[in-house]
Amino acid sequence: MNAAHLPQPAEIVERIRESDNIFTLKLRFADAAYQANYCYAPGQFNMVYLPAVGEVPISLSSDPEDDHLAHTIRVAGRVTRGLAELKSGDSLGLRGPYGRAWPLASALGKDVVVVTGGLGCAPVLAVIHYVLRRRSAFRRLVVIQGVKHGHDLIWAAAYAAWAQQPDCQILVAADAADALWPWHVGSAIPLIEQAQFDPAHAVAMLCGPEGMMVAAARALAARGLDESAIHLSLERNMQCAVGLCGHCQLGGHFICRDGPVFAYPEVKLLLERGGL
Repeated sequence: MNAAHLPQPAEIVERIRESDNIFTLKLRFADAAYQANYCYAPGQFNMVYLPAVGEVPISLSSDPEDDHLAHTIRVAGRVTRGLAELKSGDSLGLRGPYGRAWPLASALGKDVVVVTGGLGCAPVLAVIHYVLRRRSAFRRLVVIQGVKHGHDLIWAAAYAAWAQQPDCQILVAADAADALWPWHVGSAIPLIEQAQFDPAHAVAMLCGPEGMMVAAARALAARGLDESAIHLSLERNMQCAVGLCGHCQLGGHFICRDGPVFAYPEVKLLLERGGL
């Protein structure tokens, strides 16, 4: 393997338990010069390597200007179970960053609409942090989050804090919730009708189950947002991260190389066909 694609040693500087099966690792490369020169953009991912176990693609959930890298990880298999056992001071390997990032440059001066479903959605967490830290560079920020059950909302305190920021609208839904749930009960897709944004000057960024993203894209288009301004982060079985192994192929695309972020028109027909 080319030396540029070999895992680089990194140390865990902090481990944060987000929920029973989701955790965040804050990392720094062991080589200070490598750390100083490492650059990435929200939406890109690293291959996270656990020696003698394997590696998995994980999105970066930190801000590029942080003095560390953050990966928010859901336990879902052998490698992530091993990563979950690590603690501060332990080491692992990182190679990357890989993939196409969110189009934040084209979103400057526009409303940013984030629609996310599921437990973690780290790919858009980086976008939210990015916009809030550079508030004057963007117009409104709208965050729409859908979860299966109210207790799946792992960053409830963060959502409440974001709602207090100027020009920031937070809309949260749970398919099922207890009596104390303060937000909408049901699908998050109808909440798009309540979103306050200017379709002529907005960019939407979506992540989550593919069916949910297709439904959200259609609802946003019905609000007048041009499909080319809608972007999705896709997940596939990415193993090589450089478009060689073919495991993440979707039609003529390789998710690791050509994505994971795509403009909706690029993948619209592929996502509407089952079994791909």
